[in-house]
Amino acid sequence: MSLIQNKDELTKENSELRRDALAILEAGLKAVDTKKVLRQKIMVKSGVLHINGTSFNLQSFNKIIFVGIGKCAFDGAKAIEDILGDKLTAGIALDVKAGELKRIKTFVGTHPYPSEKNILATKEILEMVKGVTERDLVLVLISGGGSALFELPIPGVDLNTIIEATKELTAKGADIYELNKVRKNLSQVKGGKFAEICSPAEVVSLIFSDVLGNDISVIASGPTVLDTPNARVKNILMVSNRDALLAMQQRAKNLGYDTKIESESLSGNATKVGEELARRRLEPKTCFLFGGETTVHKQGDGTGGRNQELALAGLSLVPEGSLLLAAASDGWDNTDTAGAIADKNFYEKSKALGLEVNDFLRRSDSYNFWKGVEGAICTGRLGSNVSDLIIMLSGNGKK
Repeated sequence: MSLIQNKDELTKENSELRRDALAILEAGLKAVDTKKVLRQKIMVKSGVLHINGTSFNLQSFNKIIFVGIGKCAFDGAKAIEDILGDKLTAGIALDVKAGELKRIKTFVGTHPYPSEKNILATKEILEMVKGVTERDLVLVLISGGGSALFELPIPGVDLNTIIEATKELTAKGADIYELNKVRKNLSQVKGGKFAEICSPAEVVSLIFSDVLGNDISVIASGPTVLDTPNARVKNILMVSNRDALLAMQQRAKNLGYDTKIESESLSGNATKVGEELARRRLEPKTCFLFGGETTVHKQGDGTGGRNQELALAGLSLVPEGSLLLAAASDGWDNTDTAGAIADKNFYEKSKALGLEVNDFLRRSDSYNFWKGVEGAICTGRLGSNVSDLIIMLSGNGKK
């Protein structure tokens, strides 16, 4: 079953190249599926928990508690329940989506800005780990979106202060490093503080990276990453955009494209990056792949996301016989679409409909542009999050 809900609509025109691009994207999305990753890298055998090469004797613990935060938390909780079964004592998953689980309570919070709902759920988590001992194991799943979701302001700071600081920095185009540096200083659970709260229990964090360079102190603002190493706190990187890119590279090669991973850390202004990529000329039957995260400098009162804006900025520049695809790996590019496909067919369609690219860019309204030309990629929320995935693809025709 395809993860891309509107694949048939997207491939009505320029079908071969678009179909290949979507197949390449889907290979990447499936490679970083949270449940799949956990089931591949975690197992319990003869009373021993094996996590990506590290082992823990479950008989050493009185309680095993699960805490999941971020956009992978709910899917991760489902997998952890299946893996640990009745060995799991209790758990809470705080995500942007939820459902019924057997042993783990689920909470739906808000993103990209925190809310009272997030604070209440965070307090529930702190209450759950209250009183843990050195004979307990706290298993933490940390993923993108966790900075907004997992929040408890320091005394003297109110929620609105954090929201306004986040909005101001985002509007200025601050990257995740800059944003999370501020968030850590305003929070009681970020920057290793949650690991301190869980002391003296053993803490094992399963980290799903959405950050360029995979700096674990930045992912969800590093709630279990201490300044000073602690033998009872282990942070394990489970997946990053490299996993997605390698799967995409293999799929593209299988489809007959000369393929190269150009970058795992693409960054910069979304409009400028989109223009620069679209101006590149590829040899026939070539695929370039990028992972990373651009930023949007909000200009108008429109709606959109960095992937939709990147694709829109490149739309008029993409040569015939090529395309540029940009998509969020969590399926949610600040809107209910994952991203968009830019090619000559969509550009000609926009002109026929009277949709002026620069007008929409000036209003920061990429969402409504792509809805208008039916070029948005729709997956729904995917429960995975490893930054953004970008594809440049050329067919057999003109360079």
